[in-house]
Amino acid sequence: MIAIYVCAIIAVYAGLRVVVEKNTMRKLPFLNVVSFAISGTIALLLPHPLTILAAVAYFVGSTLESNAIASTWAGGIRRDD
Repeated sequence: MIAIYVCAIIAVYAGLRVVVEKNTMRKLPFLNVVSFAISGTIALLLPHPLTILAAVAYFVGSTLESNAIASTWAGGIRRDD
């Protein structure tokens, strides 16, 4: 039960930092932490094999989303043609 509370507290803290932080580039790591904490909470909350698959799917999807956001802010793929 303690692990669920720790993940939830981390998610709330990172979520507040995302809302409060003014610099968008400084928000992105906290957005990743929120994704990790939510997927960890999902996996720990319901002890069922399908829950782990749901947590993995959420984790992979949110990681791809965060990478797409970071890539867009960084300027995307640079072509020297």
